[in-house]
Amino acid sequence: MITALDHIAIAVPDLDKAIKRFMEDFGLPFDGTEDVEAAKTTTAFFPLPPTNIELVHPLRGEGAIAKYLEKKPGGLHHLCFRSDNLEEDIERLKAKGYQFLADEPSPGAHNSRVIFIHPKSCDGVLVELNQPAAEH
Repeated sequence: MITALDHIAIAVPDLDKAIKRFMEDFGLPFDGTEDVEAAKTTTAFFPLPPTNIELVHPLRGEGAIAKYLEKKPGGLHHLCFRSDNLEEDIERLKAKGYQFLADEPSPGAHNSRVIFIHPKSCDGVLVELNQPAAEH
């Protein structure tokens, strides 16, 4: 079951500049960065319980975020919903006709498991489902 809005991801062309903006200009707590090899991103975390803002930047200039930034100067990339049973949610949503970008979940930040729903299934919004490590 989907239990929360896990995070809002913002694609940024200059990670250091964006981290500084969110820390200094907005005064948000910064919780470090993590390279997510499977997604080819470096992600910066700003926890705002019960959700997070994540700044995502291409790792080594590769991956989906790099392609996104080739087309746009940055901006809202996706919404992520937390799940307590990812397989059950995938099965339920597939039965309702949702299309996914992959056949199965992949590794995400903080040892979570993630999968993305195609934007065509959600009125043009890229939606990620995430099951935290403690729940799988």
